[in-house]
Amino acid sequence: MAATRTTLTLAGLAGLGLAGFAYAAGYEVRSYRLRRFDVPVLAPGSQPLRVLHISDLHLTPGQERKISWVRGLAALEPDLVVTTGDNLAHPDAVPGVLQAYEPFLDTPGAFVFGSNDYYSPRPKNPASYLLPVGGRAVADKPDLPWTELRDHLRAAGWLDLTNSRGRLTIDGRDLLLAGVDDPHLGRDRYGHVTAPVRGHADLTIGVTHAPYLRVLDAMAADGYQLLLAGHTHGGQLCVPGYGALVTNCDLEPARVKGVSRHPAHGGPDAAWMHVSAGLGTSPYAPFRFACPPEATLLTLVAR
Repeated sequence: MAATRTTLTLAGLAGLGLAGFAYAAGYEVRSYRLRRFDVPVLAPGSQPLRVLHISDLHLTPGQERKISWVRGLAALEPDLVVTTGDNLAHPDAVPGVLQAYEPFLDTPGAFVFGSNDYYSPRPKNPASYLLPVGGRAVADKPDLPWTELRDHLRAAGWLDLTNSRGRLTIDGRDLLLAGVDDPHLGRDRYGHVTAPVRGHADLTIGVTHAPYLRVLDAMAADGYQLLLAGHTHGGQLCVPGYGALVTNCDLEPARVKGVSRHPAHGGPDAAWMHVSAGLGTSPYAPFRFACPPEATLLTLVAR
């Protein structure tokens, strides 16, 4: 009798595991969501500014549903579009990415790239996500057509913030933006753009693909008021009622996605930060659990 109960228990657990995997890989990974946050970062008396933050498409040919969903976000009529990288997951994905972004290319925009804009995804041991990470250099030559994507976005007038700064005028307001190349690959060179920025624009925005603390700390110290990042996938496989276990960088899991302050306990002068959980996954790990794919509309409002 005891052996029978044990067998039934194991069978039940196996069934639950299979059901969870089917849900994660068959439904949730395609259950795209729009998140909305109000962020009180503008000067008193300012009119709202709407920022659409898109990250981690990880697009492969044939993902027409994802492309269509992103295109539909044009109905939000954002004032600014920022993409924080990992657009590609296949050598032939650039046309699909441009199709997804096409409705926004007449809107002011800015971008940085992530590791999967440069390098094709590869199979890896899932346990590696549980190991410490600190940003690592990759010696291999990039094999994805990132220059093609870059050139199209630049031609549309979007700011390329790869280890650089730029300015935009939106609704009569002066925006100063700075970004870095992907810290996860050790390609960030914030020293090329660092300078105190308080009082030099109506709004200052720091942009990075991976939210490594060395970059966030430096941007916040320079006075950037809003920090935008992706990369984490929100933890991708989360525990219901608990949240993410890992962030795939040195940011703590409590801030793996959504809006927070940086430094986390920096007081009223701390920067506001939004980390996107992103819209895709590696083709070799095509599942999400308790962490739906997302894009975010940030409505910046007066302090």
